[in-house]
Amino acid sequence: MISIDLSDKAALVMGVANARSLGWAIAQQLLEAGCKVGFSYQGERLKPELEKLLAGHEHTWIAQADATSEDDLMALFARAKAEFGHLDYLVHSIGYAPREAMEGRFLDTTPADWNTALSVSAYTLVSIARHAEPLLREGGSVISLTYHASQQVVPKYNVMGVAKAALEAATRYLASEMGAAGVRVNCISAGPMRTIAARSIPGFGEMYDKAAKAAPLGRNATPAEVGKLALFLLSDLGSGITGEVVYVDAGAHIMTMKLD
Repeated sequence: MISIDLSDKAALVMGVANARSLGWAIAQQLLEAGCKVGFSYQGERLKPELEKLLAGHEHTWIAQADATSEDDLMALFARAKAEFGHLDYLVHSIGYAPREAMEGRFLDTTPADWNTALSVSAYTLVSIARHAEPLLREGGSVISLTYHASQQVVPKYNVMGVAKAALEAATRYLASEMGAAGVRVNCISAGPMRTIAARSIPGFGEMYDKAAKAAPLGRNATPAEVGKLALFLLSDLGSGITGEVVYVDAGAHIMTMKLD
């Protein structure tokens, strides 16, 4: 078994809401490897849950930050500099679209819902990477989370599919520019997961079951498997990988259909 020691590394994880968040699955792997980790959350209602998750973990801190606010981001990264002096890893686990945009037809997407989904789910990766750039050391790594609805139509995913496609394109452009400083940027495409975000997708339960049946492994991937892939991509084990969308979905994305 390969042992990864990240005791000399520092990370910022953005978007953990509770124990089911994929951002938390990633953070757990970082913490177990000894990494120092700062967390941002949006809204005071999420603070108690995050404090509960971090009880007993050393070298951690939390700060409220709206990822769409430049003022909040300036304060957040000033805090990261004060706490750590630098950053090695940045985790973007942020996405949102209004529920009504998921329930109706994609054809009826409003300008407001379009702008909200793409701003929160895709542009924030660009803005936080820009704020993090002065702090990221050579060998640093940035990851975000996407879903295969960026490539194929998933019923009721609607404008979030477009937002995830934009996120993946942004990953490639950021990788091309940040590579000169030795910083890698990648995206993890996780299969269906039972997260808070999944609750906003109409018919998610049926989607979850069908994905498991279609996958070559006959099941869905787990949050822990997302976390392990993230650890690989963030650490030096993934040192030659950048600009990629890496799937962890038990192989579901390769299948057109599966016959009984």
